[in-house]
Amino acid sequence: MVQAWYMDESDEDQRKEHRLDPNQPVSPEELQALGVNSYKLDADNYESDPELAKIRQDHNYTFTDIITIHKDTLPNYEQKLKIFYEEHLHLDDEIRYILEGSGYFDVRDKQDRWIRIAMQKGDMITLPAGIYHRFTLDENNYVKAMRLFVGEPVWTPYNRPADDFEARTKYLQLLELKA
Repeated sequence: MVQAWYMDESDEDQRKEHRLDPNQPVSPEELQALGVNSYKLDADNYESDPELAKIRQDHNYTFTDIITIHKDTLPNYEQKLKIFYEEHLHLDDEIRYILEGSGYFDVRDKQDRWIRIAMQKGDMITLPAGIYHRFTLDENNYVKAMRLFVGEPVWTPYNRPADDFEARTKYLQLLELKA
């Protein structure tokens, strides 16, 4: 399963771990209370993995594509990394499955503190619509990820503040129910 921890306030390179000192880990249960779910899958056999097929069927993930984030493969690499790292939300769930490499998803907790989620090969994460988050590579500077969608793909990020969207309102209501 993914590892997660509360982040420090450092302005140092976004690709570093940014663990608080002392470290404050975040459990999978704490992530689930925020609506964040994770899975460990067989990335070497993703095309024929029955567990991935079941997850796709159970959640109606009908569309997938693969993105490689590396300076040699992604046009406007530095600009894209800056965009991915802007705090934003989506109106639909965000589902990412790491096929190669590694990176970080950062999400906000109920007190608006950043939690860093380390993702590596075989990790899949689902972020609920309306959660503020961001993504960055780690110091390896490479990730190949499958993006999964319900229906047609939507990549539109809404940078914070975006509290007036129905997805944000529903997400906050979900947090209240889980409290």
